[in-house]
Amino acid sequence: MHDHNEAYSSRIIPYLYLLPTLAILIIFLFYPAWKSILLSLYRSNLFLGTRKFIGLENLKNLFVGPLAPGFRQVLVQTIIFSGLVVGFGLSLSLFIAIQANKDIKGAKVYRMLLIWPFALSPAIAATIYLFMFNPEIGIVNTLLNALFGIKPRWLDAPLPAFFLTVCAAVWKNLGYNIVFYLAALQSIPKTPLEAADIDGTNGWQKFRYIVFPLLSPTTFFLLFTNITYSFFDSFGIIDMLTKGGPVGSGPFFDHEGVTTTLMYKMYLDGFGGSSNMGFAAAEALVLMCLVALTVSLQFKFFEKRVHYEG
Repeated sequence: MHDHNEAYSSRIIPYLYLLPTLAILIIFLFYPAWKSILLSLYRSNLFLGTRKFIGLENLKNLFVGPLAPGFRQVLVQTIIFSGLVVGFGLSLSLFIAIQANKDIKGAKVYRMLLIWPFALSPAIAATIYLFMFNPEIGIVNTLLNALFGIKPRWLDAPLPAFFLTVCAAVWKNLGYNIVFYLAALQSIPKTPLEAADIDGTNGWQKFRYIVFPLLSPTTFFLLFTNITYSFFDSFGIIDMLTKGGPVGSGPFFDHEGVTTTLMYKMYLDGFGGSSNMGFAAAEALVLMCLVALTVSLQFKFFEKRVHYEG
């Protein structure tokens, strides 16, 4: 009889299986990234069609010169925005998933209603928030006016606008996180939980020492996807809600809009007034490095804490 491994003895066959994935990565990831690196070396105007090689001047201008303060502000805002969206998003999703996992009447209906926001596009999610927080006719201000006689202009002040944008981004991605946490919770074996009940363990101790460690592979995966979401997929929410504004006050937050993230600033610089595609490409290069650094730190500090069932 022939050894079944003979079918895989060819060195070409594994690459043939990988070919579709490699083709997609090259076309939609590596090639655009390479073109962005090259474009960052030029002063390029999209609308005028001009291009001049300037080497590393675009990268230098990000950190030194008149454009540097605005870029530093946006970089800090991006990190804060991402941290809040990921932190609040995962914490709230886990809490809701635990409640939805309880054996209650109509649980399937509740779970479906919790998941549906993920089916919305970012633009539609932001539009819903625009209607809800409209200063004149929005349901939030209608209630606040009836109860306290106030009608805040949410998107005109820096802190409320930033808070509202974070909330919209968290809400949009809740369904995605809840789906994974629900699936993970339902796959947790009953034996350790029953043993904990016999030992008289309370709910918090069961969550801390049993449930949460068993959820660590799911949390590790969601941490990565939520970081990616906060960096890139929040673009539509910001564009619909605030257009990157409003501009804050003080020595640090008065250069750019407080809801302008690095992704949105790339869009403004590349397709906005100055249309400096080379400068936007340099910002894209920094964003790629930021994502790579975040992912490497995630694997370095969190992978060891992930517990896989054996």
